[in-house]
Amino acid sequence: MDDASQTDAPTRRDAIKYGGAAIGGGLLAGCTGGNGSEAPNDESNEADPTNGSATESDESYSVTMEPVGTVEFDAVPETWVPYTGDYADMGVALGQADGLAGIGVRARFGTHLYDELPDVTVAKDELTELWQDGTGKELFYELDADVHLIDPNFMINRLEWDRGDVDEIAAQVGPFVGNTSFTRVYDWHEYRYYGLYEAFEKLAQVFQEQARYEAFAELHDAVLSDVQSRLPAATPDIAVLYPAEVPPESFYPYRIGDGIQSKHWRDLEVGDALAADGVTDAQAGGGEIDYETLLEIDPDVLAIRLQGEITEEYFESEIVSHLRDHEVASELQAVQNDRIIYGGLTYQGPIIHLFQLERAAQGLYPDVFGDEQLFDRQRVADIVTGAFDDE
Repeated sequence: MDDASQTDAPTRRDAIKYGGAAIGGGLLAGCTGGNGSEAPNDESNEADPTNGSATESDESYSVTMEPVGTVEFDAVPETWVPYTGDYADMGVALGQADGLAGIGVRARFGTHLYDELPDVTVAKDELTELWQDGTGKELFYELDADVHLIDPNFMINRLEWDRGDVDEIAAQVGPFVGNTSFTRVYDWHEYRYYGLYEAFEKLAQVFQEQARYEAFAELHDAVLSDVQSRLPAATPDIAVLYPAEVPPESFYPYRIGDGIQSKHWRDLEVGDALAADGVTDAQAGGGEIDYETLLEIDPDVLAIRLQGEITEEYFESEIVSHLRDHEVASELQAVQNDRIIYGGLTYQGPIIHLFQLERAAQGLYPDVFGDEQLFDRQRVADIVTGAFDDE
């Protein structure tokens, strides 16, 4: 793949720039030396005084987030590019949908959930897809975004960029701000992680939308408090699985770790049947597991993760019915007890998390939550569109 010509590449607009030693060798300063401490849990919404905060000003301000460090802004970014749907959802929650220019893989961004929110829309089909048999620098030049909400180490370790590529785009196009927090299994992630609302708070600083962040944090805490107050004393051990094919004959296993992708499961206080049996997470290099292996583990519940918009009819016909009719799968207690539930999407920000928490609660505890809506759709829409009282 040919790189975009640097000769004609525009110099980054002066309004948004890296500060201090962030360019060059200091760009990934958070990768080494004493940054391995982990963040508090996802439910902590307090500001992190040791990791920087935005300085509210009519002029410049700065945001500090590992692994990049401190990024200085002389103006609020208008256009932005995430790679994963968790950061995309955070930006939408902060009222920035109009400036969203691209996404790594469109199918993995759960915009269909916004259909339940009045006046909240994202034209996903119009977003430039960054993964096109690889992810090249020329797309970043074409998009010319003010800020890239991506962990630069994700670009290096998962998308095979080198340090020079990251430095070039940061200098010639726009800075990187982000932390790979959807999972905690990557061995290259030796710096601190952020929980969902910690990462969300950092993005609120980037966009100077602290009032929207606070409104979401208040809503999240209220919903979570209500849900957890109603959980049964005994909660099940579940296996989170991604089908290797549909209908499935084997699965990729996903352990319920501390990453953002598992927040709704931790919120619901379930046990991790795969971790208890020592199964290696797929994102950490674990291979597929078949029904014989699952039968040895025999989880209370099977949570089947699928990307995109999954209807109940599709889930029943392509997943549940297949397991019921399968010679081995039918012996699983989860299948016999009708405990096969939809496991949700991999990437969740504050909006998608509320939907996934609700659907998981309904699936795990139907006698408690039934088909009840567990959060106020209109309230979410009001925060996103700015029609809320932030006093």
